[in-house]
Amino acid sequence: MAALRTHLVGAVYQWAVEGGFSPFILVDATKPGVQVPPGRVEDGRITLNVDPRAVRNFSIQDEVLSFQARFGGQPFLVALPILAVLAIYARENGRGLSFEGEDEPEPPAPVTTPPSDAGTGRKGPALRRVK
Repeated sequence: MAALRTHLVGAVYQWAVEGGFSPFILVDATKPGVQVPPGRVEDGRITLNVDPRAVRNFSIQDEVLSFQARFGGQPFLVALPILAVLAIYARENGRGLSFEGEDEPEPPAPVTTPPSDAGTGRKGPALRRVK
């Protein structure tokens, strides 16, 4: 799930920047590994401006999104697990993606194929007309 979310967040970020919009992200600050400025979190969430004009060294890797920004004039390294990103959108029009309500899915159960009848001389199921 994280790999898909990483690509989706990256795609919306690129779309917003190329379109001249300001990308913002909504973050679940209660997730383990989230590093955001203390005192800026409200109700367990924080909205961050990730516009290239507002941040430095923006990076989206497989499991982590990070950048440097100033909060109250003080530099701060923001780092957060990609699964903590609840939404990414353009501030100007609100368009983007929301991941709220999506929990990490359990891995799918292995698919088992029924044994093949090949080589037994049996044909597959057949329909018969019953009177």
